[in-house]
Amino acid sequence: MCRIAAYTGPDIPLENIIVRPAHSLLEQSQHATEAKLAVNGDGFGISWYGADDAPGLYRDVLPAWADDNLTNLCRMVRSHLFIAHVRASTMGETSRANCHPFKYGKWSFCHNGQIPHFKTIRRRMLAALPDDLFEAMQGTTDSEMIFLTLLANGLDDDPAAAMRATLDQIGPAGADGPIKLTCVFSDGQALYAFRYASGGQPPSLYASGVLDNGGRSLASEPLCGVAERWTEIPTDTICVLTGDGLAISPQKGRAAA
Repeated sequence: MCRIAAYTGPDIPLENIIVRPAHSLLEQSQHATEAKLAVNGDGFGISWYGADDAPGLYRDVLPAWADDNLTNLCRMVRSHLFIAHVRASTMGETSRANCHPFKYGKWSFCHNGQIPHFKTIRRRMLAALPDDLFEAMQGTTDSEMIFLTLLANGLDDDPAAAMRATLDQIGPAGADGPIKLTCVFSDGQALYAFRYASGGQPPSLYASGVLDNGGRSLASEPLCGVAERWTEIPTDTICVLTGDGLAISPQKGRAAA
């Protein structure tokens, strides 16, 4: 499974979340403790927000620990909101187009988990996309399809309703195994997160309290390495993280079934 770290708050260097903590995302790329695979070496990516509405994006297929550009970028770039992802692929080849985060307009998105029956629904879900989103599809992952389907289902207006509609389109799990989704996404104003599993537990996700600088973070595993200092995002919920705090709401519809 992949690992995710995200931040919102006062401007900080990206390295304060991605590189420097004791259990940073870079550390989790080789030594994850709450995933089936300890190593996440199938590429990485960062989306970050500045003065423009649209996020910046940097992705590569190298393992995160093997790219000096990543640590230099994280040292020099500052942002008030960013999302970072290290990939352990379950769907789609290792290519830059398949690395997370994905972006479209003001939105950036990353995902940890899988839709085991994706091959049987991919053509149907592609056909349901409006032309502009169909043309935006660059890779072959279930993750990018989830993102574009969320946009088609009204992500701009109501993220919770868009997620419910997207789960309905994905449909029930097939014989290959349960659907497991942990998604983190942003419009540049807030961080959104969602956890869902049709059976068992979805990939882990935690929210920090107020950090030393007044900001807040989401991460697949607590960046300090101490789970008791973080709040686990419950299954079948959607949450919104801003500088004012964390709001968690039960997800209605298929996610709560």
